[in-house]
Amino acid sequence: MLQPKRTKYRRPQKGKMKGNAHRGTELSFGSFGIKTLESCWLTGAQIEAARQAVVRYMKREGKIWIRIFPDKPFTKKPAEVRMGKGKGNVEGYVAPVTPGRMLIEAEGVSLEIAKEALRLGAQKLPVATKFVVRRDYVE
Repeated sequence: MLQPKRTKYRRPQKGKMKGNAHRGTELSFGSFGIKTLESCWLTGAQIEAARQAVVRYMKREGKIWIRIFPDKPFTKKPAEVRMGKGKGNVEGYVAPVTPGRMLIEAEGVSLEIAKEALRLGAQKLPVATKFVVRRDYVE
């Protein structure tokens, strides 16, 4: 599962996810991609599930790029523990995404295959997405 080798702070604060994405909003590598329409935290398992769905449908033709990485630790206290006594232990890592952020890009397959593969990948994610095509793309 995706997670960083080391982090600067062990247990960071949650933070706010307001506004739209400023970086990573355009297609940089491939001709097709999926972009978020909502804010959410994506876990490493969700990103990996989407990646596997896309790769399986494309039958290992073409190339895909994952444009996000879960580098934010989130904590959880054990079940049935009283309030207080400090912050919980790190439970996993998430990638905070805001509207407009490019998640996955694909290249080297036809428009129909890419559209269906990215649709299957987007089904694995808990966020509404939109399929985008490069402006200068020609079949």
